[in-house]
Amino acid sequence: MLSLFLRFIPMALSGLAVALFGLIFALQGGAWAAVLALLAGVLLALGVRDVLQTRHAVLRNYPILGHVRYFFELIRPEIRQYLLESDEEEVPFSRETRAIVYQRSKNVEDKRAFGTKKRVNDAGYQWITHSIRPKKIENTDFRVRVGGPDCTQPYDLSLYNISAMSFGALSANAILALSRGAKAGGFAHDTGEGGISRYHRQGGGDLIYEIGTGYFGCRDAQGNFDPQKFAEVVADPQVKMVEIKLSQGAKPGQGGVLPAAKISPEIAEARGVPMGQDCISPASHSAFSTPLEFVEFIAQLRGLAQGKPVGFKLCIGHRREFMCIVRAMLETGITPDFIVIDGKEGGTGAAPLEFANHMGMPLVEGLTFAHNTLRGVGLRDRIKLGASGKLVTSFDIARVLALGADWANSARGFMFAVGCIQAQACHTNHCPTGVATQDAGRQRALNVTDKGTRVANFHRNTLKALGDMAGAAGLSHPSQFLPHHFLMREKDRDMVTGEDVFPYMPEGFLLREDDARFGYLVRWRRASSASFMPFDDGV
Repeated sequence: MLSLFLRFIPMALSGLAVALFGLIFALQGGAWAAVLALLAGVLLALGVRDVLQTRHAVLRNYPILGHVRYFFELIRPEIRQYLLESDEEEVPFSRETRAIVYQRSKNVEDKRAFGTKKRVNDAGYQWITHSIRPKKIENTDFRVRVGGPDCTQPYDLSLYNISAMSFGALSANAILALSRGAKAGGFAHDTGEGGISRYHRQGGGDLIYEIGTGYFGCRDAQGNFDPQKFAEVVADPQVKMVEIKLSQGAKPGQGGVLPAAKISPEIAEARGVPMGQDCISPASHSAFSTPLEFVEFIAQLRGLAQGKPVGFKLCIGHRREFMCIVRAMLETGITPDFIVIDGKEGGTGAAPLEFANHMGMPLVEGLTFAHNTLRGVGLRDRIKLGASGKLVTSFDIARVLALGADWANSARGFMFAVGCIQAQACHTNHCPTGVATQDAGRQRALNVTDKGTRVANFHRNTLKALGDMAGAAGLSHPSQFLPHHFLMREKDRDMVTGEDVFPYMPEGFLLREDDARFGYLVRWRRASSASFMPFDDGV
């Protein structure tokens, strides 16, 4: 209530000023009172307009006061360049990246004058090679078929999809806008581990049902996996794939607690948890404890899902543990239909600073390791690889495709499309744009129809830009990107290709034990399908 009062103080003061100076003018006259009453009336009218308009969530939540934000946004580049002289790459997302999302989501022209905005001579600069004979790609509805030999209901997945974000972390309006955008654009929306809410269903978009350690939506009263409830949830035609979450990049190895005070009836409904009790997500799964049990759990889920694609997501930690799972695949013949590699760059509403900065493997290294391990045992063709972790622009997508991914997921890119301004107040319930809050007053500012359209626009225009990049490289499809198309400056005057730094290892090299580069073989020899061996003498 206090928050609501503070947000509307400028409007209240404007109304009081109109009444006060209007009364003074009526009783005593004086041009000064009339002028002040007029100015206060203009501010009051502006505030009323802010509350009634549906285009800008910040102005709906902060009438009058919200215009200060747009003023500073207007002058911020000049402040940085001429006063602070800071590098845009030092902030969580550069202004350029956010501008790309906003322009594409609003169907605004995204051409820029005066060449590159990057420091092309600095170490770390990255680029994609182009061809003298570029191609024009007309159809940019790029898709990959997900479904291995044991899958009877394969799914043609878009090359760019909404990454896992739970209802509860995001508001009802944000989930509904994302789902509507996914429906309009024909791409998939990962539910996050918080279960399938009524807003996911109402939006109608294709869903990837994520199952975490809390088994939300498919748990019994004790919090264990319930096969019958799972089968009922996944039978929904809207659910196209199932994803088991082992870990996430922003805080790998951690569980979570949603306090009872924050559990609404709608959250309880989606998660299948009782009201009045803390909702606990353990750090690890109870349905399995060994690699063999894990792959058998995958087979069980695929059977319960009537042959829909089943896979898992993880941030690579101990590399040997991933190899333990691969050994279990070889011994049982059970393989997932897909694996999503989540880089430690991945975001979250709240994480300990040390975990966010120093726990888990970055996406590029994790992706190439998983890709090459699967190549090393001859399973890469059976299993599709997704990538997630700060993949917002078409260049981001092209880079991970070149390094081994089959598709990309994005959370923050689509959050920007629904209005996120990186206020970093996700954990406070005070999100100024109504994206990451359960406050009904704040989330009403997020206009579902407008933001759903922006989500679809952003997806479509990003894939169009990806097609333009692939065509400029002389390719017919983005899936043809390979490491040699990706270059980077290692230091001044020296450049290396992705092939030099992140090569595709030979098919079957782990089974033949004929290539000891990059430390793959030593870990492969230590890996066991019987145990993850968490406290081994190496990673």
